[in-house]
Amino acid sequence: MQTPRLARRPGGGPPPGLLTTIRGIDRFTDWTGTIISWLSVPLVLAVIYEVIARYIFHAPTIWAFDATYMLYGTLFMLGAAYALHKGAHIRTDFFWEKFSTRKKGVIDSISYLVFFFPSLAMLFYLSMHEASYAWSINETSDQSPWRPILWPFKGVVPLACLLLLIQGVSELLKSLYMARTGVELEHKEKVEV
Repeated sequence: MQTPRLARRPGGGPPPGLLTTIRGIDRFTDWTGTIISWLSVPLVLAVIYEVIARYIFHAPTIWAFDATYMLYGTLFMLGAAYALHKGAHIRTDFFWEKFSTRKKGVIDSISYLVFFFPSLAMLFYLSMHEASYAWSINETSDQSPWRPILWPFKGVVPLACLLLLIQGVSELLKSLYMARTGVELEHKEKVEV
């Protein structure tokens, strides 16, 4: 059985449908990443408020601890798809940089199909169960006297998985094209932290 081949345009570039799909998903991830990044504003405001209340007025709040870990966790989880899109996840660069473009595409394609999608699908399934159970019993946090409800925070995990799965489709398509042709559709710069 022959492997399916990507249709090639007369000019030799990637098929328009492939580019449209990749660009659409990438635009969606850019849009969601921008919206999610605004969660840093209430996070910073909550921390500033708590520091002022605690150290200047000697009146710590009962809600700041829960609010900050929930906001930070939400920002971190929901920002993962944006980080994947921008190439901000960790790689073992000392091997990766020596590989050819085609070999990088093959490794990425296999990694997405064997590890990324199955792991995220399983995490999505399990976290959906966890979030729906928290909602059904109206679970609250026991981390502080404030005791906020937890189902919105637990609902962030399956949402993050969904966003990662969507961006993963774009990354897989880029990897398959790179493996097939040896051409990168999108070069990701190294992100230094």
